[in-house]
Amino acid sequence: MGAGCSTLCLPASPSLIAFAPKTIAVSDSSTPTSNYKPKFSSRFTPTTIFFSRPHLRTPHRSMDFSSSSSPVPSSSLLPVQCGRSDELEESRDKATEGHGSGAREVPPGLLEKLVYDALVWCSLHGLVVGDKSVQRSGTDPGIGLVHAPFALLPRPLTDGYWRQACELAPIFNELVDRVSLDGKFLQDSLSRTKKVDAFTGRLLDIHSKMLEMNKREDIRLGLHRSDYMLDAETNLLFQIELNTISSSFPGLSCLVSELHKGGQTVAVVYFRAGYSPNDYPSESEWRARLLMEQSNAIKCPSISYHLVGTKKIQQELAKPNVLERFLENENDIAKLRKCFAGLWSLDNIDVVKSAIERPEFFVLKPQREGGGNNIYGDKVRETLIRLQQEGSEELAAYILMQRIFPTASLSYLVREGICHQDHAISELGIYGAYLRNKDKVIMNDQCGYLMRTKVSTSNEGGVAAGFAVLDSIYLT
Repeated sequence: MGAGCSTLCLPASPSLIAFAPKTIAVSDSSTPTSNYKPKFSSRFTPTTIFFSRPHLRTPHRSMDFSSSSSPVPSSSLLPVQCGRSDELEESRDKATEGHGSGAREVPPGLLEKLVYDALVWCSLHGLVVGDKSVQRSGTDPGIGLVHAPFALLPRPLTDGYWRQACELAPIFNELVDRVSLDGKFLQDSLSRTKKVDAFTGRLLDIHSKMLEMNKREDIRLGLHRSDYMLDAETNLLFQIELNTISSSFPGLSCLVSELHKGGQTVAVVYFRAGYSPNDYPSESEWRARLLMEQSNAIKCPSISYHLVGTKKIQQELAKPNVLERFLENENDIAKLRKCFAGLWSLDNIDVVKSAIERPEFFVLKPQREGGGNNIYGDKVRETLIRLQQEGSEELAAYILMQRIFPTASLSYLVREGICHQDHAISELGIYGAYLRNKDKVIMNDQCGYLMRTKVSTSNEGGVAAGFAVLDSIYLT
C-alpha cells in the first residue's frame, strides 16, 4: 500500500466497488467513455481497515509539496512532516505570507516556480484524473491523464473551527445510524417529496420493501462527509449538507498496491454513483439496486443511510426537539444544533414570502447530489412564484436554506496547467467513518478532510463538475 495507508483505499471515481474477503471488484460508469468497463480486484485483510493518510487527517502547519514515506498512526493529530529543501522552503514562506487576506500577491517569478513544482509533484504522486479531451482517455490505462484541479496554496483556517468540524463527524455518524433505523420517520418526512420526485420515490419504494421484509442491517457501514462554510457575518461554522453516498475524493490520497481477479462472495458494496436519476436509465438499474439491498452484503450506504442524506431529512433534523428523538447526549445535540444553518420546508409561508422578497439570502435545494442542482438569486423568486401559482405539490421536492456568505480572499487556482488569480471562497468537508455490527460500534471516527476552493462568484462547488479546485488547510 501507499504511505500511511494500510488495507483499504477508496478509488477516486468507481461507480460500484464490491469488496469480498479477499477480492475487490471495481466497475466504472463515470468515465467519459461509456464503453469503458475495466474490472480490477485487490486483496485486503477484512479485519483491519484504515482510510487515512497523514495529510488527509490533519491540515498543514507548514507548506510542503512532497510527501512522507512513513505512515502516521490513524489517531495522530500531528502536522505532516515531509522532505524539504531550504530553497523551496524559503520560497514557500514568502508565498504564504499574507495568504488568505489578499494582503500580498505572490511575485510572478516565484509564482511560476511554485506552479511548475506543483505540477511535477502531481505527476509523480498520482494526483491525476482522466482528460476528457483525449479520445483514448478512459479506454487505455495511463493514456490521457491530467492533474486534478488544485489550489496552489493552502487555505487558512483557525484551529478552533477545524476542531469543531472534526468533533462533529462522530456525532453525525451516530445521528445517521439512529435516523436510518427509524423507518417511519424517513417515510413520513419524505412522503410529500415522493409524490413529486420520482427518483426519491423509487428509493423510498425500495426502503418500504425492506421495512415489509422486516430486514435489519446488522452490520452498517457509513463513509460520510459533512460540508461546512464559515459565515463572515456571524463568524460561525455552518453545515452545508451531509453526504451519506458517494463522499467523493478520498481516493486521491491513496494508491491501490495489489490488483487481482472478481469471483468470491461480495462482502461490501460501496456506491460511487447511484445518487442521480441519470444513474438509473432503465428498470435494470433499479432491479440491481433492489437486489443489492436484499443481499447480505454490507451496503455503503444502505438504502436507509442514503435517504438520511437527503436535503429534506437535513431540514427535518433542524426542527426543534427532533434531534432529541435520536440522540441522548445534550452536549452532542448542542454541538450539532450550533452548526445548523437556517433550514425550512416550503410549507412555511412566512419564510417563502421572505425568500421571494429577498432571494439573495436563500438557496433553494432539491433532493439531489453531485453539484449543479441548487437554485440561487432571482431564480429562487421565479421558482417559488411559479410553484405557488401552480399550486403544485412539487413544493415538497425542495427545501429553503439560509445562504452563507464566507469571506473571499485572493487565491491562485490551477486548472489544466494554467494558474488563475482570483478572489475565492472555500468549503470544508470532514469525512466520517462508521461501522457497526448489531449493538457493537466497531468504528466511529473523523478520518480526513476535503477542502474545495472556488471563485467567489460561483454558486456551485463541485470539483469534478468544473466549479472548484482541490485545496488544503493551513492552520493559523
